Amino acid sequence: MEPTEDPARATAVEAAAAFAGEGDGFERLWTPHRMVYIAGDRPDPEPGDGCPFCAAPGKDDAEGLVVHRGEHGYVVMNLYPYNPGHVLVCPYRHVSLYVELTDEETAEFTALTKAAIRALESASAPMGFNIGMNQGAVAGAGVAAHLHQHVVPRWGGDANFLPIIARTKALPMLLEDVRARLVEHWPTAG
Repeated sequence: MEPTEDPARATAVEAAAAFAGEGDGFERLWTPHRMVYIAGDRPDPEPGDGCPFCAAPGKDDAEGLVVHRGEHGYVVMNLYPYNPGHVLVCPYRHVSLYVELTDEETAEFTALTKAAIRALESASAPMGFNIGMNQGAVAGAGVAAHLHQHVVPRWGGDANFLPIIARTKALPMLLEDVRARLVEHWPTAG
């Protein structure tokens, strides 16, 4: 005998229009599985104690995936990029908040961000950028103890169903190849 569905226990799908509020034109993809990441226990590393942003500058550029080094900060490839060319601008000093940077660090942080954008424009002609930083674990910072700013190049159609449905991101270039290309296109002073 085949099991039959109990109509009293069936889940009804409610139309969004039936709820209060004004529609905004956005489709929603609910991803509650992300709460594991958001609420996960991720202790912040101390300086030099497993902090990836303290460790990277101590390696040679190719091994540490460092694109450019400045006096107060550096640019490094993101190990888990959203798109090819996703870089992080980091101060050498182990600080967690933007307001903890000195004036000199802040000026170079900004200059490195601008240079990263110029290098990405020259190397891969993106159509736009996402630029930002997540300060604190509650804001989504994977490494909240060491400040870092994301610079993500964007192209039309670069987002699709793969990250949501298949938990997969298709990246057409290896990190090492993207790093070499950005180094080649890094703007020179002058």
